[in-house]
Amino acid sequence: MAMSAQESGRRGRRRSPGSRRLLGAALLVLLGAFLPWVATAAGNVAGVQGAGLWTMYAALLGIAGAIIRSHTLAAVHAAVLAVVAIALPLWQVLHLADLVGFTGWAPGPGLVLTIGGGVLAGSAAVSLLRAARAALPTN
Repeated sequence: MAMSAQESGRRGRRRSPGSRRLLGAALLVLLGAFLPWVATAAGNVAGVQGAGLWTMYAALLGIAGAIIRSHTLAAVHAAVLAVVAIALPLWQVLHLADLVGFTGWAPGPGLVLTIGGGVLAGSAAVSLLRAARAALPTN
């Protein structure tokens, strides 16, 4: 069966840098959700035992956003991931600081990876929105 010119053009089309950045951000957040978020003398607390579970769900949404072709929809996925991956860890730190202060605990690698992935997802959202605007036809 012969492919039309439009189908062959789509097959060879590369992903935008924003999509690759979103995939990297989602993988960072996904990994960070399973790593310790808080290190104490009593032991480590993994992210999935609390707010990290929600960041894991948002990371899966980010992976879906990296796969789809629509830049606008992928930008929405990236923005949701960015908000969740930045807001929840920051809330967790502020809540913990309110409960026990800043002594006796330290942020774990999962918390740092999750926030870093959120910042990267925000960057991907901006890049994808710019790509979507550039793809719009001008009159």
